[in-house]
Amino acid sequence: MYYTYVLKSKKDGKLYVGFCKDIEKRIKEHNNGFVNATKYRIPLVLVYFEGCLNKAKALAREKYFKTGFGRRFLNSRL
Repeated sequence: MYYTYVLKSKKDGKLYVGFCKDIEKRIKEHNNGFVNATKYRIPLVLVYFEGCLNKAKALAREKYFKTGFGRRFLNSRL
């Protein structure tokens, strides 16, 4: 099982979209500053996630969330 997830920065309020296999471990990595893309935006809170059956589907969903349509979808859900 793979996950596509959305984190929200408590520092600047911006969203970060990613995918992983172990969501709890990945969120800890983000909040401990081990991820370059988010280390200056911690603390981060998980605001949305989806489970996917395989890596390809999780990656495709991540790419969708990074498009204009995907951002609109997330804003309507959040």
